[in-house]
Amino acid sequence: MFTKAIVRRPAKSMVEGITSSPQLGKPDFEKALRQHDAYIEALKRCGVEVTVLPADERFPDSCFMEDVAVCTRKFAIVTNPGAASRNGETEGIAELLGRFYKDVDRIATPGTLEGGDVMMVGDRFYVGLSARTNREGARQLIAALERRGFSGQAVELREVLHLKTGLSYQEEGFLLISGEFLRAPEFASFKKIEVDPDEAYAANCIRVNDYVLVPAGFPKTEAKIRAAGLKVILVDTSEFRKLDGGLSCLSLRF
Repeated sequence: MFTKAIVRRPAKSMVEGITSSPQLGKPDFEKALRQHDAYIEALKRCGVEVTVLPADERFPDSCFMEDVAVCTRKFAIVTNPGAASRNGETEGIAELLGRFYKDVDRIATPGTLEGGDVMMVGDRFYVGLSARTNREGARQLIAALERRGFSGQAVELREVLHLKTGLSYQEEGFLLISGEFLRAPEFASFKKIEVDPDEAYAANCIRVNDYVLVPAGFPKTEAKIRAAGLKVILVDTSEFRKLDGGLSCLSLRF
C-alpha cells in the first residue's frame, strides 16, 4: 500500500523541456497546470497523502519527480540524472526525503540513474540500462538494494527512453508491457497485458492501491486493464507527453 506521494508543480519553463517528440508541439502551460491538478486529485482518490512542491523555473523538466529518487519500503536513494540539464534537480531532495525516511542513500558519479528506469516488483527491482541510466548507476542501486535485503536486475534497453516507458507493474502478477519487452526473458513469468503498438504511450500506467491510473485517450489499453479485473482512473497527460513524460514520471510514491 502506498500512503504518500510527492509531486512538483510544473514550471512555466516546461515549454523548453527535453523532448524526442517535437512533432507533438510545445506544452500548453495552463492546460498542463489543470492536468497536474487532476493528477493530484487522482492520487488523493487512491488514499494517498500528497506533498506538493513549488515549481522550480530553473529546471524545465522538474515536474517529473520520479527521476530524482527511488523510494522503497525501507530506504530512499537520491539519483544522479543522466541528462545534464536535469542534474541540479536533486538539490534538496535528500533533505526532503529525510522527513519520511531514516535511511537516505545517493548515487555517486560516474554512476547515472533516473527513477523512470526503475521498476519495483515487491522486493525485486528491475533497472533499465538506458541513455539516462548507465551500468555503474545500476550497479550502485543494486548494491544498495542488496545491502538492505532486496534484489535487483539490470535490463538492457534498445528502443525506449526509460524502462517504464515500455512496461509497468500493476501488482498481483500483472505486467503492462509493449514493444521490445514483449519477448524479453526477464518478464516471461508475468501475467502480461499487451499494449498495442498504436497505444504504446499507455504502457506507462501506475497502480496506486486499489486503482490503476491510466492515461486518457487509449481505449484499447483501458479495456484490457478493466478486463483483467482492475479498477481504472483516467488522467489526461497530453501536455506532459510532449516532453516524453507519463503518469509514473509525475510523482514519487511510497
